[in-house]
Amino acid sequence: MSYGYGSTRRDSHRAPSWIFLAFVAAFLATGVALWAEATGELTGIGTGVTVFLFVLAGWVVSLCLHEFGHALTAYKGGDHTIPEKGYLTLNPLKYTHAVLSIILPLVFVILGGIGLPGGAVWVQRGLLRSKKVDSAVSAMGPASNAVFAGVLGILLASGALDNAGLALRAAVAYLCMLQVTATILNLLPIPGLDGYGIIEPWLPPEYSRNIAKIAPFGILLLFVLLLHPTINRYFFEFVYWILGLLGVDTSMVGLGSRLFRFWTG
Repeated sequence: MSYGYGSTRRDSHRAPSWIFLAFVAAFLATGVALWAEATGELTGIGTGVTVFLFVLAGWVVSLCLHEFGHALTAYKGGDHTIPEKGYLTLNPLKYTHAVLSIILPLVFVILGGIGLPGGAVWVQRGLLRSKKVDSAVSAMGPASNAVFAGVLGILLASGALDNAGLALRAAVAYLCMLQVTATILNLLPIPGLDGYGIIEPWLPPEYSRNIAKIAPFGILLLFVLLLHPTINRYFFEFVYWILGLLGVDTSMVGLGSRLFRFWTG
């Protein structure tokens, strides 16, 4: 997600927060639970519920890493206020904006099967050393999603999860798809998204000031565009093409989607 100006908050801690570690633990625990279900070691747990929790925990972990990428790059690039804000602790609450960080991303994931990080890292852009650093701060968010997608794709394509059962493989494939969508969407040059943040430092200042007025509506515009059947179809065709390059079985993505939405029956 994009970033901007904001006041500082004193928080000198840089170690991973217990909240982030709790989500990592939940991600790993639900993954183990799905593996155990496949081997008959665990019974009485709804597979759909477990897949939902696995994907949701993994999604929050990726959101934290996305925003950490922004924060760390900004800190290394000259913004010495970053540690005070707690951004280096990977605490999702430090990135929270009620609508952008929680509501819209969950709507995208649950209803549309689209991953779009929604946290906000407030960077003192005037402290950054150069335009290149400014662009890099925006670029590191989607880069983290691309790496996350690559790791998940390697796990699936390498056969490391072949003995894990369909449910876990499907859940990993679905989470991989969400990471791919997050990467693509965040690289679009739409105000409010990282793609625009990459090019903004190179635009005339007066143009940037005018665009800033409509930036809060950029995500809503994107949501409306993706509701259009033709745009939605082409978008997902591109997503599945990339998944194919990663060696991900797209049929597993469909199964993961159905398990994730266990409430639809």
